[in-house]
Amino acid sequence: MKIHFDHLSGKLLKGISELSDILDISITDGEGIKIRVVQMEGPIQVALKDGQGLIRYQESIHFFRALGLFLEQARERALFELTAEPKFDFNGTMLDVSRNGVLKVAVIKQFIRYMALMGLNGLMMYTEDTYEVEEQPYFGYMRGRYTASELKECDDYADLFGIEMIPCIQTLGHLQQALKWGYAADMKDHADILLAGEPKTYAFIEQMITAASGMFRSKRIHIGMDEAFQVGLGNYLKLNGVQDRFQIMNDHVNRVLAITDRLGLEPMIWSDMYFNLLANDYQGALYNVDADFSDDNMSRIPKGVQFVYWDYGRRDENGYEQLYEKHMRLGSKPIFAGGIHMWNSICPNNGKTWMTSQPALRAAKTKGIREVIATAWGDNGNESNHLVILAGLQLFAEHGYGDEVDDKLLTRRLAACTGIDLFESLNALKYMDEVPGVSEGNHWMANPSKYLLWQDPLLGLLDKHVEGEAEAVLPQHYAGLERRWRQCKEQFPAPFSRLYEFYERLASVLVIKSTLGVTLKKWYKTGQKDQLAELAAAPDSPLLVLKQRIEALRLSHRALWMNTYKPFGWEVLDLRYGGLLARISSTQDRLADYVDGHIEEIEELEAERLPFDQNGLTGRALEVNVTYQAAVTASCFI
Repeated sequence: MKIHFDHLSGKLLKGISELSDILDISITDGEGIKIRVVQMEGPIQVALKDGQGLIRYQESIHFFRALGLFLEQARERALFELTAEPKFDFNGTMLDVSRNGVLKVAVIKQFIRYMALMGLNGLMMYTEDTYEVEEQPYFGYMRGRYTASELKECDDYADLFGIEMIPCIQTLGHLQQALKWGYAADMKDHADILLAGEPKTYAFIEQMITAASGMFRSKRIHIGMDEAFQVGLGNYLKLNGVQDRFQIMNDHVNRVLAITDRLGLEPMIWSDMYFNLLANDYQGALYNVDADFSDDNMSRIPKGVQFVYWDYGRRDENGYEQLYEKHMRLGSKPIFAGGIHMWNSICPNNGKTWMTSQPALRAAKTKGIREVIATAWGDNGNESNHLVILAGLQLFAEHGYGDEVDDKLLTRRLAACTGIDLFESLNALKYMDEVPGVSEGNHWMANPSKYLLWQDPLLGLLDKHVEGEAEAVLPQHYAGLERRWRQCKEQFPAPFSRLYEFYERLASVLVIKSTLGVTLKKWYKTGQKDQLAELAAAPDSPLLVLKQRIEALRLSHRALWMNTYKPFGWEVLDLRYGGLLARISSTQDRLADYVDGHIEEIEELEAERLPFDQNGLTGRALEVNVTYQAAVTASCFI
């Protein structure tokens, strides 16, 4: 489509040129649709009448969202007028780059382009130790850490569209990778928690904050401090004896705020530790509404910091409203952080994302919460590629400019913001885990595509959950998904073709692997040595086919990773794939020894299969959430 503009700044034109491939437009001197552009207070407006277009906007980010809306409408009709009032002042995403997957600069820019057209104006890169601290050479060593120039390049690019990049680090807990080296020996309370009160700790924190804040133009900074549930109970306790842990936290926050104040920064921290400490909860339960929010306790909490309320599991709107009100007692309006569920899984859990984000965002608007972010964590190896979150980002974007958000709207808007009709296929990735036997929406975050891939074929730690009905339906379910992802692979351009090739390969593995352990155990117990012999050595043995499919999956996964992330961190997944292939070879050898009479029994198959015992939730069939380590062995892992 050819368009030309009346009254447009050079900076906006440069931004448009970066988006031209997505928008499929060319900017001319006089041909095509003429669009008058007006910056002013009030609602965003796009209109077209008699071949003349209009875009009214407040901030740069609103212009780019409006441009996408205008072109979407102009391709369908010659007359329209739409207005929207932004519901949030800050609406963005936090991309986890600390769980091995460190996004390449080019991919961060790709996300920024999509965010610009969605109208999302905030971006945090969650960096525990994956950024450069000049004084600390072991900080982020061999972890793919960003250089200052890399993040400054991203910040400059984001600013082109009016997107604020905010440094996002940790200054208390979640620092195990940074603290594992010898330089940190005197600064540790626990393996992943800094030692509060120690002067070396605050010199270290100042180095981190100085380095991180220097990479971005924003004066805001997220200094973390979540989930440090054992603060004051490790080396701190040995050095200082029993102390009021609420006061330990307050003193630590005050000392860190003195650093941010000296550097002219505007800090924010996660809020969960205050709820935890005020409820005297040593188990790490989150956001207990019965926590002691007395006036005395509120007066002791440091001022001059904004709190970030994170919640990825609540489904009732009233519950969110209640917790927003609780946060107001802390002294300022909170930022809400919801989750686009992709962590500890190989696929996104869009069902839970929808069930939790919709009520959270509706409640935020009801209670006047003006800042929200969508987090995309990569726990347990970052096996799920960050590209899968785009549908969830669109959900946050549409809630930021309207009230009624449904899949029809999201389908149309995601196509306009990416240039590809992606929504249905991205949303359908949830069915890799939301298999028959898992309740609709997958609230319990079942991850069978992960645990059935990695679990040991001889030990079958999850096989009790596959026996019966699941055994009959899983191979057919994954065979259907294999065909579906193959069609998507052939339909979409890169990088999405690579994404769906990966899922095609994963489904093809699970056609065999999902029920392999149950079949092995059944044939062994019923004395079907001929079938076991065929598994062990036949030229077309399912185990040999499985090994070929796993290797094809590994290569596909590696190609996707190397196109998305820095190479550091992939070695962990290589070890997982290599271990799986080795265990299948050992399975073949054990079967061969048995059928050839070299051993009288296979002890692993003699052992009784028990339900996977996870917090007492052993009766939910496939509805368990399992880490890699728990799926592969019941023995000591290290």
